[in-house]
Amino acid sequence: MSEAGFVSVLIPAVGGQGGGVLAEWIVEAAIADGQVAHGTSIPGVAQRTGSTTYYVEVFPPRDGEPIVSLYPVPGALDVLLAPELLEVGRMIELGFPSPARTTIITSTHRLYSIQEKLALGNAIYPTERLVDAARAFSRALHAFDALALAREHRTEVNAVLLGALAGSGVLPMRADAYRGAIRAKGVQVDANLRGFELGLDLTREGAVTAGARNGAVATAPAADDPQVAVLPEALRPIARQALPRLIDYQDARYAERYLALLRPFVEGDGEVAAHVARYLALWMTYEDAIRVADLKTRAARFARIRDEARTPGAVVEVTDYLKPDLDEIYGILPYVLVAPLARWAERRWPHGRPALAQHVRTTTVLGYLRVWLLGRLRRLRPISYRAHEEGARMTRWLAVVRRCAAWDVGLAREVAHAGQLVKGYGDVRRRMAAHLDRLLASTLAAAEEASREGADFTAATRLARDYRLLVLSGPEGEAKAEALADSR
Repeated sequence: MSEAGFVSVLIPAVGGQGGGVLAEWIVEAAIADGQVAHGTSIPGVAQRTGSTTYYVEVFPPRDGEPIVSLYPVPGALDVLLAPELLEVGRMIELGFPSPARTTIITSTHRLYSIQEKLALGNAIYPTERLVDAARAFSRALHAFDALALAREHRTEVNAVLLGALAGSGVLPMRADAYRGAIRAKGVQVDANLRGFELGLDLTREGAVTAGARNGAVATAPAADDPQVAVLPEALRPIARQALPRLIDYQDARYAERYLALLRPFVEGDGEVAAHVARYLALWMTYEDAIRVADLKTRAARFARIRDEARTPGAVVEVTDYLKPDLDEIYGILPYVLVAPLARWAERRWPHGRPALAQHVRTTTVLGYLRVWLLGRLRRLRPISYRAHEEGARMTRWLAVVRRCAAWDVGLAREVAHAGQLVKGYGDVRRRMAAHLDRLLASTLAAAEEASREGADFTAATRLARDYRLLVLSGPEGEAKAEALADSR
């Protein structure tokens, strides 16, 4: 018990994380164990732009009613219980935890914020920095990937965190009181008790901070494929992920084509080869209508949906919302048949093609067959219009990388890194592809000029780097990047 005569618990959570249930469990456990407790909540404005905060105060038994607060006092918080790691950072920014008083219990998995998702580049806040901040602003820290544990043991994150709270010993309640609160709630009792025991054992055994697996259940690494084993050590981690992805996307021959395209760079600069290996694999597995249909009709997807519903015996219906635009529709058809139509459509709608919105119930026979048959068209993918266009752009990028590598390694690294620009689908994909074309053209022109005038490629290298970074910074940066290229 703190000097103030009570223990304060703050739970910052976003929608769907069970923060309200977690707060109720704590209050009910305290009351059942003879303590005096109250809880309040302050809702945020949205699921990610403002979290809902739940606040609980637990007092020892007393005769009169205690004087309670609706919100914690900054720097005077006893427990910060966070279902997601970025919420810890948010509470630290607001000044609630203190290293002299606060025990922080958090899951290390991430639910990415709007700002992280909107960025074209990698704007994910480093997990390591968040964990370091939590350690610096806590008296004791219990951090682990509760989402991965919950999935592995078929339970919920909030139940695992409740067990961790009980195991930490900060609150003066017996473990049986928490168990009784879970039973009294009457919702998924067996699963929640299983999660509670897992969290309880974890903290009692002295669980320390662990890196986030972001909800992924750990698996043993597979032995290297012979085609991977012959690659340089720096490329093997990329190839280990790329080859299965390419085979799943198309077939083994497609993976062999990837290795053939990568081979000219293997004996050269390691950084150039790593960029090519990474972005080429991502590029070659672009999301087309065939891929979307294939993923939506896999048995594993329906099994996951039924598992997440956690309502044994219930009928689960799935309605998929699809909105392919004209490019995505004719993109899966043979190039020789639709190339004239595609060129006409680009002239007719230069800033975006019409889209066909539809709702497909994939748990019905006709709805499932409709999407399943589309997914079976992967054999047509190599001769499709989309494959022709993507392949031509890939070939152009790789050719410019090879040419720049013959001039200057630093320049080649930046041009190889420009493969990062190719991402998204629909209008975003077309816009980013146009940016790559513009970057390659302007950088190649600057490099050729430098080659004629004395082989100083500093300006060309800076142009490629600045253009890429401007595009990745957002819409305003894209306009600046275009102006930068036009100024050449």
